[in-house]
Amino acid sequence: MSTAAAADYLGITPRTLYRFIDEGQLPAYRFGRVIRLKRLEVESFIESCRIEPGTLEHLYPEGVASREG
Repeated sequence: MSTAAAADYLGITPRTLYRFIDEGQLPAYRFGRVIRLKRLEVESFIESCRIEPGTLEHLYPEGVASREG
C-alpha cells in the first residue's frame, strides 16, 4: 500500500508515518523513489500499539478510585 493510503488507514499524517518508518516501528519497502508498506504489517503495527487497560490513569487527574466512589 502507498504511504498516503497507510497514513489514511492509520488516521495519522504522512509525516508521522515516515517517523514510524524511520524509527523502525513500521517496516516499509523502497522501489526506486516509491515507498510501499504491506497491509498485514500495518495491521500488525496497529496490534502492537494496543493500549492495555489501566495504563491511561495519567489522563484523568482525579483517578479511578474517586470516580467509583
